[in-house]
Amino acid sequence: MTQETGKIKIIVTNRKANFEYDIISRYEAGLVLTGTEVKSLRAGKANLQEAYGRIKNDEVWLVNSHINEYNFGNINNHEPTRSRKLLLNKKEIRKIRQLLQEKGLTLIPLKLYFKDSLVKAEIGIARGKKLYDKRESIKKRETERKLSRI
Repeated sequence: MTQETGKIKIIVTNRKANFEYDIISRYEAGLVLTGTEVKSLRAGKANLQEAYGRIKNDEVWLVNSHINEYNFGNINNHEPTRSRKLLLNKKEIRKIRQLLQEKGLTLIPLKLYFKDSLVKAEIGIARGKKLYDKRESIKKRETERKLSRI
């Protein structure tokens, strides 16, 4: 499930995020990974469905993201759902912390991708949609499909 666009190769996208949340702002962050995690990501074995971001000790962490164990890894293989540190500037971390203080906002990963040879994560500050907002999104999508058919 990889898609190439120039020097950016998308590994996985969180498609549920756009349906369940209104994305307010987006950030690009690097990830601190082990060797077997990178090899597993090159094979496209990742899932962001239940993942979210958290700030601990002036550091941003990606919690509950799932990267499958590398098939050819030995005893030094990684834990699939461990917390992974996101690399951001202090200024960006301060801004994210300030936005998260507001009620109803959360930090979610939108996609993982390779930029040149580095693994990057696109994270977003998001507000959860209400049920009627989700219905509205479905109606808009259906009308766009009908227009594209015509």
